[in-house]
Amino acid sequence: MPKRRSSRALWAAKLAGQPIPRRQNVDPDQPLRRKAFRGMILGIDPSLRGSGLAVLHCGPGDQFQLMCSKTVKLHAKLPMSDCLGEIFREVSSVLGRFSVEHVAVEETIYVQNFQTAQILGAARGAAIAAVAVAGIPVYEYPPLRVKQAVVGFGRASKEQVARTVKVLLGCDELLKSDEADAVAVALCHAFTVDGLVRNPG
Repeated sequence: MPKRRSSRALWAAKLAGQPIPRRQNVDPDQPLRRKAFRGMILGIDPSLRGSGLAVLHCGPGDQFQLMCSKTVKLHAKLPMSDCLGEIFREVSSVLGRFSVEHVAVEETIYVQNFQTAQILGAARGAAIAAVAVAGIPVYEYPPLRVKQAVVGFGRASKEQVARTVKVLLGCDELLKSDEADAVAVALCHAFTVDGLVRNPG
């Protein structure tokens, strides 16, 4: 009996355009279908001094509406503990205003500086703690996966992400960098749940 491939291996194969084997108990004459996600997603691009938050409404037919977006901008002289508390409060406030069903958070990127990684991890923890208190499911995505799903290129620049988000949402202007990243995380989750991966061109 062939060994089952891990979800990570299947995802890598999907991004590479390789065929994904069907489960043995699925009728080959009946195509696999996944119900498109509909509802509210909160996307979070965590950072100690400038976390991006974006609430995205996913409607039928890949219709997306940005309900709100903001950057939690905190002063450089504010103590780390105060920053974490403010991140927690801001995320809790957004969750209280909208009927969010899923929360998508960008994972910490690889950094050589241990202190930087520790600070980023703490910011993520404050945001995720607020979501956990609200009892909402959290989904985490690495930056490369977010860019691949939204832009079609895992090494896309922040400007490319912002421009793609602008097109997908039909916005008149580019969003601020952190907010565009938060929208991208939410879109990545919507596309993943829907079984869709964007690959323009």
